Amino acid sequence: MTKVCQVCDRPFKWRKKWVKVWDQVRYCSKRCRNNKNTK
Repeated sequence: MTKVCQVCDRPFKWRKKWVKVWDQVRYCSKRCRNNKNTK
């Protein structure tokens, strides 16, 4: 399972820590999540 980050447009894979929230994950990292409004 892969998704594309909404900020950096890079693909990222499913991680075990996201098992319960995979549907809500939009960003590949904390850095991208913090920069979501700078695009």
